[in-house]
Amino acid sequence: MKVRKKLTVTFILIVLIPLVLVFLVTKLYTYVQTKDLEETYEFESSHSAYENIVFFNKYLSKVYTSTRDEINKNVDNLKKIEYIEEINEKLEKENSFIVLKEQDNVIYVGKNKVDKVVETIKNNKVSDKNIYLVTLINGEKKYLIKQLTFETREKRINNVYVVTELDSLIPQRADMIMTTFISILFILIVTAICITSWIYLNFVYPIEKTREVAENIKDGNLDYDAKVFKEKDDEIARLNDALDQIRKKLKANAQDKVNDEKENRALISNIAHDLKTPITAVKGYAEGIIDGVANSPEKVERYIKTIYNKANDMDSLINELTLYSKIDNNRIPYNFAKLNVKEYYNDCIEEISLDLENRGLGLAYYNYADDDTIIIADPEQLNRVINNIVGNSVKYMDKASGFLNIRVKDVGDYVQTEIEDNGKGISQKDLPYVFDRFYRADASRNSATGGSGIGLSIVKKIVEDHGGRIWVTSKEGYGTTMYFIIRKYQEVQDE
Repeated sequence: MKVRKKLTVTFILIVLIPLVLVFLVTKLYTYVQTKDLEETYEFESSHSAYENIVFFNKYLSKVYTSTRDEINKNVDNLKKIEYIEEINEKLEKENSFIVLKEQDNVIYVGKNKVDKVVETIKNNKVSDKNIYLVTLINGEKKYLIKQLTFETREKRINNVYVVTELDSLIPQRADMIMTTFISILFILIVTAICITSWIYLNFVYPIEKTREVAENIKDGNLDYDAKVFKEKDDEIARLNDALDQIRKKLKANAQDKVNDEKENRALISNIAHDLKTPITAVKGYAEGIIDGVANSPEKVERYIKTIYNKANDMDSLINELTLYSKIDNNRIPYNFAKLNVKEYYNDCIEEISLDLENRGLGLAYYNYADDDTIIIADPEQLNRVINNIVGNSVKYMDKASGFLNIRVKDVGDYVQTEIEDNGKGISQKDLPYVFDRFYRADASRNSATGGSGIGLSIVKKIVEDHGGRIWVTSKEGYGTTMYFIIRKYQEVQDE
């Protein structure tokens, strides 16, 4: 549920729950009071307030009427206390009593401890009119006072007051206003607790958990499970998911940094090892010349040539390291140009063939591309790709009759180059990793097969920067074939 919808639901609950509960409590009070009335006065009710009012109007009118009619028959008997007490006894059954006032003097009170009622009646001026439904509130007591006016034969005005105690007449368990107030207060408190709990569970708790996630990420605890709300789909859950993605990326970056440092240490170790071998050779041959071991012109020439070759190996290694540094920072300088596939590969293979011939290796070259096939490439970097692959084949050649096949093919929108050798091959377990930086299938290092382990990763980077792709197939003991494709240049036809 979205946060906006949750807020809407919260607002509706704040308004609706108290209204519903107040309505139910009111209905319950009405039901209880009505049942008490039914049991006390033995009448049937449909639980409507109007029906109850009608009933009490009739009930109280009956008490008033019966008292009036009886006194009218014997008005002169109002002088007799026995007669008045007899009427008062009948009224006591109806939760009422009599107060008799002659002229302005109260001469009879039918109940004790009703001073407020008597005082109210004393202050009431003598009137020849009947007063009905006069209400007196005395503290917590409720009284209904009805005045009956009679004139005796002596022309004396007597006022008979029928006083009904409403608290006794209507069975109430507590003061209705106070009970209602307490009930509403209780309902509001319960509603506030429920709504507060709802808000806490749906807003405060998720925000607090999200803050906890952010604190752990800030403190570098990237292994902390930040995916707290796995089944929710609201704004807070999406924020939590974003934080979890940040955590994963930071963790991946940290791991990459660790791996990079590890690889850099491996590179330094490899470079140190690979430089040490030719340097040792250079020093040895130079000392041989200085010490006179090379005691003939031919031997001196051979020593100098060896020194030169080792120096070239060191130069190649340093160039490779420099290029690797540029690759790592995406700063390889490219100078793209249109290259004729036939002409470019012919020149490139001519250079390679001389080197392979000097090493005693055979070469077969086939170019199946059309004479006008053009590619867009950096000639220097593409030459580096071909030479690195060929150099790798030569480095791992384990046969006396070593041989390379180089084929160039037209494959639709691409030109495909295949460089095949009959060397030692690559095992299937190593095949997926040959283009990874610092990966060397041959774990044992020696001067013949040693290397930095970055040559093929450089090749892959250059080919991909040309918009191409490179892959390899190999069979251990039989040889390896490297494939890479470069997109052909095509003229855009004007419409």
